[in-house]
Amino acid sequence: MFKKKSLGQHFLHAPAYLRAVVDAADVAAGEIVLEIGPGDGALTRELLGRGARVVAIEKDHRLLPLLTLTFEKEIRGGQLTLIEGDALELDPGAMLPPIYKVVANIPYYITGALLRKFLTSSTQPSTLVFLIQKEVAQRIARSKKESLLSLSVKAYGSPVYIRTVPRGAFVPPPEVDSAILAVHHISRDNFSDAKQESLFFDLLHAGFAQKRKLLTRNLEPVLREQAGDIVAATGLPDKVRAEDVPLHDWLVLTKTASHKIEYTEAHESARYSSE
Repeated sequence: MFKKKSLGQHFLHAPAYLRAVVDAADVAAGEIVLEIGPGDGALTRELLGRGARVVAIEKDHRLLPLLTLTFEKEIRGGQLTLIEGDALELDPGAMLPPIYKVVANIPYYITGALLRKFLTSSTQPSTLVFLIQKEVAQRIARSKKESLLSLSVKAYGSPVYIRTVPRGAFVPPPEVDSAILAVHHISRDNFSDAKQESLFFDLLHAGFAQKRKLLTRNLEPVLREQAGDIVAATGLPDKVRAEDVPLHDWLVLTKTASHKIEYTEAHESARYSSE
């Protein structure tokens, strides 16, 4: 079958790796699974074989007739729902129940966008399993240095590097090896409210804005003259850089900054009210 290069299509057919992807999501009979980009249906078949109810969204309209024909019985029986569309434009809350999983072999070039979309969605999946570029999976789940991407994922769940998938397992083969990345226990438990969640990402983006600069200097555009005091109150070293700060300390930093900002705003409001 002709693959569309612009969509980053690399189809996985090796049974052992297909099983490994579904195993990583711990898919059980009756569970709802969203599959992004089913392609020619190899992973779809494995998911259906586990008894999952699959919602598959495919952007390439040329593949829909094949998928419809291949899974005619499952579509008719309600086990598979096939949708033509772009996963980046999908509204999970409107299309899926509150509890679902995401399992997909995704194009490399939208990895960050898809992670952000589903991890930050108002209707988050309980588990997410992606086949992505090996280097990116390592950076998220195995690197001793943190990054904007790794912390953005860890803020919502527990990423696990499952196994490497060699480029030769795909048709056509990509230029680099892939890896199965699973993110378990997805939630917003690290944030007390939307305001704190927003502040966390403001600080994260500022902290990594210039990697060679110290964290305090990078945070000054957000925290202004309080940056040094807030970093010190968190217990971080004076000369620490963003990549050396683990998630726990970023969360403490966010809570400390939130309290300081709220106190300052309240103090300023009271001062002006008394004048």
